[in-house]
Formats: sequence, structure tokens, C-alpha cells
Amino acid sequence: MKKSILLVAILSVIAFSFTSCKDNAADKVNQENVADAADRDATAGNFPKMEFTNTVHDFGNIVQGTPVEHKFTFKNTGNAPLVIVDAKSSCGCTVPEFTKEPVAPGATGELLVKFNGSGKNQVSKAVTITANTAAGKEMLTIKAFVEAKDAPAGSSVIQ
Repeated sequence: MKKSILLVAILSVIAFSFTSCKDNAADKVNQENVADAADRDATAGNFPKMEFTNTVHDFGNIVQGTPVEHKFTFKNTGNAPLVIVDAKSSCGCTVPEFTKEPVAPGATGELLVKFNGSGKNQVSKAVTITANTAAGKEMLTIKAFVEAKDAPAGSSVIQ
């Protein structure tokens, strides 16, 4: 009984070893998938690039509570459409507004930053932009010297 089980096991191993090498794996490769993968790999390094005219804006002296705003302009100098996913400020007193449409390579775009004039003395606020650039995040800064409301009027202009 034991000899017959051993014999069946040996014959099974021999039978499986002959049949498993019949198919050539290279014959099963879909050439269309290979071409798609090559195209994907060729464009994998193409990213948009945000180049700002300036990344810091100083509003100068403003009276406390005076709203001001500034448009930051940028150009997509990369090789792919630029998509801004989000823009957030370091506090609630600063509100960024951005385009939801993709910015084509070579085209320009704008990002509006509104500041409500809160705080005292020298203030600096950061705006973080999340986009599909190679870095993934870009930074902008606004500054102002906020004068108390009862102080003599300074130059509080919207820029």
C-alpha cells in the first residue's frame, strides 16, 4: 500500500514537471499594454512648474481692520497642465482664492490673497498652495505693519 502511494506521488511529480513548461510566458504578453506602459514612463517626469513674479508682498502700513488684497501672478513653465488643488493660509484672517481650471504650459494664472487687517504691529502670514508640481507645495507670504485704529491714518490702500 505504501509503495503504491509512493509510486503515484512520483508519477504525479513527473507528469506536472513536463506539462508546466509547455507555455512560453513571452507569448502571453499583450503588446498594447507594453506600448501604454512605455508612454506612461516617458511622460512620468513631466510636471508643471509654478514660477511667481514675486512670492512675498508687503502691504506697508495699514490701519487695523482695513481689508487689503493682492493678486500673485504665476506662469506655468513646466511641461504639463498645472492644477491647484488647495490654498490655505496660516490663519483665518487671510483668505486665498485660486483658479479651479488647469493652467496650460506657458500660460499664466493668478492667486488672490485677501487680508482683513487684523493684528498689531508687524504681521506676516503664509499661504501654502497644494498643486501637482514636482514639489507638491508652493509658499507665498504677505506682510503688513498694522497700526491701531486710533493711530494717525497711514496709507491703507488695496493693492
